[in-house]
Amino acid sequence: MKKKVVSVLLCATMVVTMFTGCGSAAGNGASNGGSAADATATDAASTGDSQAAAAGTSASGDQWFSSDIDTSEHVVINYVTTGNKPDNDNTTQMLDQLNKILTEKCNAEIQITYIEWTDYLTNYNLLLSSLDGSVDLVGTATDWLDAWPNAKKGAFLPLTEDMLSKYCPKTYAQVSEKNDWDSCKYNGDIYLIPEDNYAQWTNHGFMYRDDYAKEAGLTSGVNSWDDMDTYFASVKKNHPDITPWDSDGTQYTTLATGWMASHTPAVSIDGLGSYMFYGKSKDDLYTVYSPFMDDDTLYKFADMMKKWNDEGVWTKDVLNNTGAATRDEFAAGQTAADQHHTQTWYSTDSPKAKAAGFDCGFFYFGKETKNLTKLSVTHGAMAVSAASKNPERALMVYDLIRNDPECYRLFNYGIEGKQYTVTTTDGVDYLTRPDGYDATNDSIVTDYWWGRNDDLELPDATWDNDGKKKMSDEYDSFAIAYPYGQFVIDTDPISSEISSMSEVWETYMPQIAFGQSSDTKALVDEFRSKMKTAGYDDVLKYIQDQMTQMYGNK
Repeated sequence: MKKKVVSVLLCATMVVTMFTGCGSAAGNGASNGGSAADATATDAASTGDSQAAAAGTSASGDQWFSSDIDTSEHVVINYVTTGNKPDNDNTTQMLDQLNKILTEKCNAEIQITYIEWTDYLTNYNLLLSSLDGSVDLVGTATDWLDAWPNAKKGAFLPLTEDMLSKYCPKTYAQVSEKNDWDSCKYNGDIYLIPEDNYAQWTNHGFMYRDDYAKEAGLTSGVNSWDDMDTYFASVKKNHPDITPWDSDGTQYTTLATGWMASHTPAVSIDGLGSYMFYGKSKDDLYTVYSPFMDDDTLYKFADMMKKWNDEGVWTKDVLNNTGAATRDEFAAGQTAADQHHTQTWYSTDSPKAKAAGFDCGFFYFGKETKNLTKLSVTHGAMAVSAASKNPERALMVYDLIRNDPECYRLFNYGIEGKQYTVTTTDGVDYLTRPDGYDATNDSIVTDYWWGRNDDLELPDATWDNDGKKKMSDEYDSFAIAYPYGQFVIDTDPISSEISSMSEVWETYMPQIAFGQSSDTKALVDEFRSKMKTAGYDDVLKYIQDQMTQMYGNK
């Protein structure tokens, strides 16, 4: 899934099969459309079902699309997503069933092309640039999958409102109510369909043991970095046989940006190729600055991290501790903390902790300052290739998968009874698994992060759903909408400076964030000096000029 992306962009691991599973039907039929679906199309033509599709109706007579749409020709829609190909044929079997429904309702079928995680961005952009007509629907994102650069290069088809309302009617009506189409425009044209009706929180923080927190005197749990400091000191004292946080040393960016969220009002700007730049505050969004370069906030972070290093919060070889399996160790009681995002807490760590006999709390970064920004609605979005031979039918297929309950469950969960079951408790339907279900052998892989719909989602029965609701309600009470959705900056003029700054970050931030220097002030000073040499001031001015040009004096 996005786990590789998330480690770079703070974003998100995904959970359950449609998140963490990655892949295609490699050689088993799905990548070629599926022979069963082809047979279905032939049968439909001979029985008259294609005439029903041509009229924009299903066989049952339900009207979905405009009756004047001609769908008499059967077409195959190629959906491109990021992820590794599956090594079983479950996805093919699901697509066979789904394609029967799609054939009935719009005389089309869908096949999946996967861009594997190794060198994913290079291969993804290469495929889109070919414009050879082999691609129709394209999963994309503005903050991690080069959506705007590809739109600017002509890889995506501009989508008119007339086109969307006719061929993607359910989605168009749903999005229009939220006024999110503006976030999908470049130079006045719509290029993306947002995933705007799916609530997800990928803000990071620390998972900790409630029993250990109480042992540390933190009866209300961990609510600040200072509380986390108290917690780690208590664990070290009372449980000397375990490492308080057995980190693998990869979380330096998350720690640094998390500290800034908790100690400044700064609002992070995505899509710049650098973690350095922020809006000043939610009351001064369009003044660009860097909390890493101003005042003493970074010095205080470096001091706290050196303290943790000296006290043994992590292993001495933390930056080379590649063998750490922190999440599994946390559930097994072998370490006292894990670090990831909200969804990992309620979907993985908290359920595993309860199964092990303890409760898992979550301290999210920004809690002290109530500094939290919702995900952009284009963190996951769908585009149509500019070279698609059937863009209208591609939109129809997307609309059905996003909004038709039967299509949605097949594409996201699989075949009922094989990949999932539904259990009703207190009037609520939950996603459960059949007896003997094994994710490795039984899962499907569609990597569909571009149109999930809370109206049709099944809450997973294994998750901490009470904790999820409580935390979501808390977030919703103060989190702001991502304010820079239309900020499409041309980074080409500053690409060399951004590259140099990234090298400085990768050299110095691991040392700062894991307390690897005896002189933290000298280390931070050197970091700032190197950033200046790399071109920080010029980049700051350029971004500010672009921001002012975009937003004026708002």
